[in-house]
Parts: sequence; C-alpha cells; structure tokens
Amino acid sequence: MLREPILISILILQSLLFLGHADPPPNCTRSSPLVDFETEFKMVQHQLRGYLKIIDDCSFRVSQFDMLPGSDVHWWGAVASDFDNLTSGFVVSDHKLNHTYANSTFVVRLMPNVTWKMIRVLAAWDLPTASDFGHVVLNATAKNKTAFEAPTMFDNCKVLSGSFRVRWSLNVEEDSIEIGLEGATGVLDYMAFGWANPNSTDSDFMLGADVAVTGFKEDGLPFVDDFFITRYSECVTNSKNGSAQGVCPDSIYEGPDRVGLVNNTGLIYGHRRDGVSFVRYRRPLSEVDYKYDHPVDRFANMTVIWALGKIRPPDSLQPYYLPQNHGGLPFESYGNLVLNVSQHVNDCKGPLDAEDKEDQDVIVADAKVPLVVTSGPALHYPNPPNPAKVLFINKKEAPVLRVERGVPVTFSIQAGHGVALYVTSDSIGGNATMRNLTETIYAGGPDAHGVQGTPMDLVWAPDRNTPDLVYYHSLFEKKMGWKVEVVDGGLSDMYNNSVVLDDQQVTFFWTLSKDSISIAARAEKKSGYLAIAFGSEMVFSYAYVGWIDDNGVGRVSSYWIDGRDASSIHLTHENLTYVRCKTENGVITFEFTRPLDPACGREKSRQECNNIIDPTTPVKVVWAMGARWSGERLSERNMHTVTSTRPIRVQLKRGSAEAEQDLLPVLAVHGFMMFLAWGILFPGGILAARYLKHFKGDGWYKIHVYLQYSGLVIVLIALLFAVAELRGFHLSSVHVKFGFTTIFLACIQPVNAFLRPQRPANGELPSSKRVFWEYLHIIVGRSAIVVAIAALFSGMKHLGKKYDVENAHRLNWALVIWCLVVALIVIYLEYRERQRIRNQIFGRGNWVLGNIEDDDSLDLLSPSRIPANKGSEASLIMEVQLEPLNR
Repeated sequence: MLREPILISILILQSLLFLGHADPPPNCTRSSPLVDFETEFKMVQHQLRGYLKIIDDCSFRVSQFDMLPGSDVHWWGAVASDFDNLTSGFVVSDHKLNHTYANSTFVVRLMPNVTWKMIRVLAAWDLPTASDFGHVVLNATAKNKTAFEAPTMFDNCKVLSGSFRVRWSLNVEEDSIEIGLEGATGVLDYMAFGWANPNSTDSDFMLGADVAVTGFKEDGLPFVDDFFITRYSECVTNSKNGSAQGVCPDSIYEGPDRVGLVNNTGLIYGHRRDGVSFVRYRRPLSEVDYKYDHPVDRFANMTVIWALGKIRPPDSLQPYYLPQNHGGLPFESYGNLVLNVSQHVNDCKGPLDAEDKEDQDVIVADAKVPLVVTSGPALHYPNPPNPAKVLFINKKEAPVLRVERGVPVTFSIQAGHGVALYVTSDSIGGNATMRNLTETIYAGGPDAHGVQGTPMDLVWAPDRNTPDLVYYHSLFEKKMGWKVEVVDGGLSDMYNNSVVLDDQQVTFFWTLSKDSISIAARAEKKSGYLAIAFGSEMVFSYAYVGWIDDNGVGRVSSYWIDGRDASSIHLTHENLTYVRCKTENGVITFEFTRPLDPACGREKSRQECNNIIDPTTPVKVVWAMGARWSGERLSERNMHTVTSTRPIRVQLKRGSAEAEQDLLPVLAVHGFMMFLAWGILFPGGILAARYLKHFKGDGWYKIHVYLQYSGLVIVLIALLFAVAELRGFHLSSVHVKFGFTTIFLACIQPVNAFLRPQRPANGELPSSKRVFWEYLHIIVGRSAIVVAIAALFSGMKHLGKKYDVENAHRLNWALVIWCLVVALIVIYLEYRERQRIRNQIFGRGNWVLGNIEDDDSLDLLSPSRIPANKGSEASLIMEVQLEPLNR
C-alpha cells in the first residue's frame, strides 16, 4: 500500500521538472491565428513522436514526447519543409533537447524576437549534423487536424518484448481498430500480431490464429497481409490440388482466383527509422471473413499472439512475403498474452532504442576494385533533410563506406561535372568554409568530377592519422553523401616498415615522414603494459610505455630512465600526437607520432630535447613488459617481468634490422682495409719517392707506383664493402664527407701522372708546366694523406658513437700511436736525407760542388729516366769547381 503514494509523488515531481522551467509569461498575448492549433509530430529520426499545441503568441506545449538524444538539438523554425528552406532556418527557442525524452510533457517559450508569423515549420533540429529529427507544419486553417501524413501516435501501447511493441486506437464508429507494430528488428525481418482461435487450448494458440504479417520489401516500401495459421510450418502449397498448409496468406487458401479478395488488413503507413520498423494498418472489429478471420470483441479479454523472425521474399512459385520459422534463435521470438482493446494501456516508457541503428548498405572498399560514384534521385537518404539528388556508390544510395588504413581506395567519379567529390571531416559537406566553419579535406576537391564517358579517378589512401569517421560529399552541394568508416586493417597495412624485436616477443612498426616518425609496437604475449626504448638497454634510454588505466582508457607516456629502480624512471613531456593504445585478449598495442627533432626552443635543458632521431643512422631498440603500470607514482611493483636480452639495431631509412653485435664484420674489414691503404701503403709510396731517389736505378719509382696503385685498389674495395653493408650512404656523416674527399684526391693522382708534362733534357731548366705539375702532384698526394688521417679518426668516432663498439676508444689510441710512430720515422728519414745532402756538399773538404741539385731535378715518375747520362759522367766530373770557402 505504501508503494502507490511513493509512485504518485515521483510522477508529481517529474511533472514539476518538465513544466516548471518553461512556464509562459503571464503577459503573453493570444492574438496569433495559430493559437490552440494542435497536431502531432512527423517522425523523421531518433524515434521522435508526440503532440504539439500552441498556447499563445510566445509559447507552445509538447506532450507525450519521445526522442533519442542527439548532439546539440534545438527548436528550429523555417518557412517551408523543403531542403533549402529547412537548412537555412533558425533557432526559435533557448530550450535545448539534449537528452532522452520518455512520454514527456513540457512548455517551450519562443525567443523574444521570434513570432509565429516567422514560422511555418517547427522542427527538432540537430545543429552539427543539420538533421531534422521531427517536425510539424503549422496551419492556421486546420486547428484540430486529425489526419496526419505520417501518423505514429496511438491511444494505447503494450510492450510485447524488449524489442517489440504493439500500439492501437479504436474507431468504434467505423467498426475498426488501427494497429501499429513497432520492432527493433532487421530490415528483412517480419512482425506478426493477431488474435488466437477462441476455441484453442493453452498449448495451441497458434493453430487457427488470425494474424497480420508486416514488414518491408526490397525497395523499402512497407506491406501488410492477412494470414491464417493451419500448421506449425512455413506455407506449403500442394501442386496437385492447389491446397495450402502452414502459415499462409488468407488468399492462398482460396486459390489463384481469389488473390487479395480476403485480405482484411489495410496498410496506412510504414517507415523504418534508426533500426526500428514501424507499420500502421487497419482491420475491422466484427465485420470479418469468418472463415479465416476472427472478430474482435472490444470489451472482452482475448488472447493475442505475436512473433518476430526472418521473412522469405516472393519468387516464381509464391508471390507473397512468407514468414520463416520463429523461435529458437536469438533473432526470432514469439509469445501470447490476454488483451482487452477497450482498456487504456500505456506501458511503453520512452522510445525504442535499437542496438544497430544503421540500415544503409555497407560497401567495403577493395584496393583492386574502383568504387563507381554516380548521382541519382534520393529515396532513402539516411540523414534527412536532403537534396533531391544524392550520391550513389556502386549503384547504392548513400551507403556507408568502410575503408582500411593503409589500403588505397580508388573512386571512379561519374556523377556529373556539377558534383565534385571530396572526403571531409564535415558531416554536412558542401564546402564548410562557405558556412564560416573549418574542415579537413582528406581527398578530392573542385577538380574531382567526371561523367560516365570520361570518368575521373581519385585515389585516396587513409593512413593511421585519419579519424575513425569521415564523410564523402559533394563540394558544391550539402548532404549528398554519407559516412566513411575508417578501420584498422592491420598495422602492416598502416605502416611502411616493420621488424620483429629480440626474442620474437614484440613487433616494431614505423613510417618516416619529412619531420616526424609514426611508431607502433605490438606485443605477442599478454601483459599489463608494454614498453619500448631507444638504447642498448633500458638504463640510460628514452622509453615509451603503453598501458590500460583503471578506467579502461589506453594511455601512452614517455620517460627517461637513468637507473635500475623505480625512482630512476622520469616522466618526460615529449610532443606525442595521434596516440592510441588498446588491448585485445590481454595483448597490448600502442601507437604514436613524434617529431624527429624535438622543438624545444629555448628550453634546451629538458631531457627530452636530447632525444633526437637521425633516420640515416641505426637506432637501437629494446623492449620490456610487466604486470602493471601507473601514470602517477611508480614503485617496484611496476618494474618489468620480462625484457629483451639484447638490442636490435633498426635501420629506419632502409627499413630493416639486425641483432646487436660487438663489431659488424664487414665494417671491421672496411676499417682495416682503409688503415692498410692510408696508414701503410700510401705513406710508404710517398716515403719511397721522397727518400729513395738517391739510389741508383728506378727502384724507388717502382715502389712508389706499386704501393700507390695497391692502396687505391684497396680503398675502392673497402668503399664497396661499406656501401654494400649499409645499402647506401649519406653525406650527412662527417666520416663519409672526409672519406669521399680522400678518395677523390686519391683518384686524381693516377690521372695527374698520366697527364704529366715531359721532363727537361739534361742541363735544361724545367718548363713552367712541369713545375706546376710537380707542385700539384706533391700537394694533392700529401693533402690526401692529411684528409685520410681525419677520415680514419672520424670513422673510429662514428663507430664508437653509433655502434657502441666497446674497444673503439682503445683503437683510437692505437691509431694515435701509429701516427706518432710514422711521424717519428718521417722525422728520422728527413734528418738522414739532410745529412746525406750535407755530406755530399762537404764530404771532400772545404770545397763547393757544382751541380749538387741533380738529384732533386730527377723526374718523379718516369721509369726510363736515369740519374745522368753515362756519356756525360766524365764531363760532370770535369765541371767540379774547387773554391775555398773563405775566399
């Protein structure tokens, strides 16, 4: 007994909430001819239904109002119900409709500057999508309008199941009842409702029942037909005598001559909105065909039956839509109850909310098959209001297009030159800039138009940064297209490169762009979090951790790690964009995009400013997994439970990876060969030309040439080894710049030797060309040695910095010592050479020897040249002048 007062109190409070906030002001006049006009809303979307009554010049009342929520819904006024006028309408009230309404009643006040003269159509309008949820057309000449264009209101409503309702209104004067069947069913499902055989037992309500079967045809038009049940089976016709059994239309039982003559149901209206089918029909109460129909006693409690299930369309044998078996499967249901149609019932609290609200055809794009885009008349556009012509894809009206990230989509545009296709973030289209709004255009534009004879191909490749929902529209007309669902087709499709990290437990994906890199990591086993880091190990590395927080939200954060305990993990604030993290069956996958070089500006002291990625050099990547992560204070419980055993060196530019090694064998051979050439052979050849010319014969020349050519061959082979190992080279490296300069100078020397001028005859002065050539040959050769030393040291530094070779420091010292030894040898040889020349001058007493420059004038390269002509040896001796030094 106490529950009834409590329920009454709740109802009173609800009425106060709905009525108290929008009471009309006491000074509002009632001069408009629309005052007391009353009508019902036309349902367009979001299961909107209810009644409207204009109270006075500045307010109206809405009653029995149902509506599913929108994003930003307002009361909207327009001068007509066509597309152009509706879309150019205006907000008429401050009252918003941004939640679910269930059989609600409330009063709405117009804005002070709005009058009824300005409004011919009043609608519930969603501003972001320009959607009409439902509207009324105001007509002062028909104040009590009873015949509606799309009637959805009834006097009674009964819930048959969670997804099926029956509504009805009695018309006693016409001896009829109007019934509305409303079900959240599939577009190819039937809805059946009717009266059981009054003489049936409790277990056989279906047999002998008189039911109406409703549904929608392939073209989207509703239908209703009168059925009679003789057996628990689909309708079967005997080909011999034409008899029928099962769940069959009344007319089948009478044979082909009576088709349609015994159908006592009459279709009034039907629609399908938001995944909900609604069909309204009329049937007589007592004046029925007693053979296949049962009269309805409006005062009696009678058993009614209902069912939902799949329907079979007509074929060459049966011209009817025939129900298939019901019951037993999740999408089929049936039942019965006792109903008295004269008793008022309304237990339908709120709109019917279907799980799947999208009825439009779905086209899955294929990279190999183009999508043919045309235009045609609008019949079932999903987001009214809409223009008369809309876009068709593969002959389907405004379908939902589903594309995969990383998979190119080709549009063959044949919609006419007045329709320019584009893919946009704006749900309305038609160039958002014309409405002073911003939009992101992902493909297409003013040039994306064509006709059937000369179609225009538009290729669009959605990437990982493309939102999950975008739209295809015409650039020149609003609301011609519909949705594009962008799904993840697999990380391998979304990223250009991928490698499997150490121990085959984590896959690393990446795509390079001009100034940024997009990265994804996917674990191959269950974990609470996944971390990847750039470095030889987790300590002293930049790490990125992906995990699911306590609210089920995926998160990705960046850290600098300088130790092995929780206090050594420091949160950084890198500029991570397009961040996503998800888990499937406990397996973590996360993605993000970051700049290659963090733009820190003046804040260079931040740790993350040092996290620079050079795509031309390998990056070492390690990983770790653990049971739990936290975005706040970390503890030892957050430490990893499993980690990689060694880093993987990832070549970002090349798109490959290799396991970490102490020293790459091929690069080690490259370095040794370069040292052999520039540290031994080339210097030996130069020393031979400098200090062995005083020996008789051309041995110095042979040593010089053989050593130089041998060194050049070794240099070129070492260069090929490095290029083959790294699969290319980049001049951004200091070592590579020094190396190429050195090799260039080395290659000049053979060409220089081939082009040397002729040596002067004995006793003649060398020509200016010969002098220039000798200077050039000596300077280039010695410059090559100097630059080569710089290349050797920069190579050792590059090896130690980029490849973390442990003994690189010791190798540097060994190279320094070798250079010092060679320098000491050169100093010693230069000293001996000076002594030799000195002895040649003063070796025979205090006399000056004439022609003592003969050795220095010898040709450096000619093997045929001898120190002096044999025939002139005597004369050479005869030319010695003996002069006292103290003359």
